[in-house]
Amino acid sequence: MASPFELYLVRHAIAAERSTHRAGDDTRPLTARGVVRFKKAVAGLAMLGAGIDEVFTSPLVRARQTAALLAAGLRGAPAVRVLDALAPGHAPPAVVAQLARAVRRRRRRIALVGHEPGLGELAAHLIGAGRPLPFRKGGICRIDMESLTSRRPGVLAWFLPPKVLRGLGA
Repeated sequence: MASPFELYLVRHAIAAERSTHRAGDDTRPLTARGVVRFKKAVAGLAMLGAGIDEVFTSPLVRARQTAALLAAGLRGAPAVRVLDALAPGHAPPAVVAQLARAVRRRRRRIALVGHEPGLGELAAHLIGAGRPLPFRKGGICRIDMESLTSRRPGVLAWFLPPKVLRGLGA
């Protein structure tokens, strides 16, 4: 029997370097290379049979762009919504609390697009690990949970770096 919730944690794709983007960290876009590579990673995710009902993203440009690519590459093109708690600097309990309030009924397969180190800390929080999971840009993991408010830890179903996802999509 499948868990009531499948959470896909997605680190944003390769973005412009801070040192070369003068407009500020919040507005750094994905690079052309980042777009191409992440599209291939999404094709790999699709090969795994991942179905996503809804995508939540950090408000930062690079995460929103990644979320749009994710949604566009999946069957059914799930809706993309901003979740402010996915921006850098929010503690995992705050992310989970805001997500629990934002999830629409019957949306059980949810992707969260965010940043490091927060995403790795969130993954650790959800599975009860002592250390953050190290996400590479464009990396994705799936965590199965009984509910978003459960005190029981979720189960790490898989954790794939972007290179493996791209290989699956090739």
